[in-house]
Amino acid sequence: MKQIESKKNPRVKQWKKLHTKKERDKTGLFFIEGEHLVEEALKYKDFIKELIVSESFTLPLNWNVDDVELYLVPDEVMKEISETETPQGVSAVCVQPTFKESDMEMESILLVDAVQDPGNLGTMIRTADAAGISGVILGEGSVDLFNSKVLRSSQGSIFHLPILKGNIGDWIHKLRGYGHTIYGTSLENGSPYQTVTTSRPFTLLVGNEGRGVNKEWLSFTNHNLYIPIHGKAESLNVAVATGILLYYLRT
Repeated sequence: MKQIESKKNPRVKQWKKLHTKKERDKTGLFFIEGEHLVEEALKYKDFIKELIVSESFTLPLNWNVDDVELYLVPDEVMKEISETETPQGVSAVCVQPTFKESDMEMESILLVDAVQDPGNLGTMIRTADAAGISGVILGEGSVDLFNSKVLRSSQGSIFHLPILKGNIGDWIHKLRGYGHTIYGTSLENGSPYQTVTTSRPFTLLVGNEGRGVNKEWLSFTNHNLYIPIHGKAESLNVAVATGILLYYLRT
């Protein structure tokens, strides 16, 4: 175990840089915080590069930290490198997972078109994982997968659910070639989701919080769905809508 005492230590400065997308892209690393996320990462130890523990944190006895580079820091250093208001006392530097198309079973895919809110994207990834979806494709304009709020909302799903980046149009054509039924999400030329007969394999295409799915991509879908609003709300949050539709389509 290595010990760091000062907030001015070069290692501390490097950890802080990982809060920027530029540094994450440059190094291929990212920073996670909190007991649950670190515990999930330890299940896939190849992803963990450095484990950082504050002096007030007690490592759980069931955590296997053998062969993990461990740093002990004062609470004030942990606060310095944290993006949360009340740090939990444990953080880690991780290697960005790199999944390939061959890692996906291609039974069910979630296509994400330019979702920009990190909480929404993280929740969608977590929900796709819970629903047993084969993988997620992030289209251009989507928030960075390794944004700290995305990571917290995804609750560790990024370590084992295949997530790729790519052009939505290219993926729609590829998935249709694999026999997928492509379900878009749109009020325009759409049907209430409960009226559509589901089929497998399938792809669900969801879009930006404000403008929805790009109309060009909607022209390539087999069916466009919407969720009826029964109250006075204008619309549903995209992450909530994604959860409803994924669970409906997978039945």
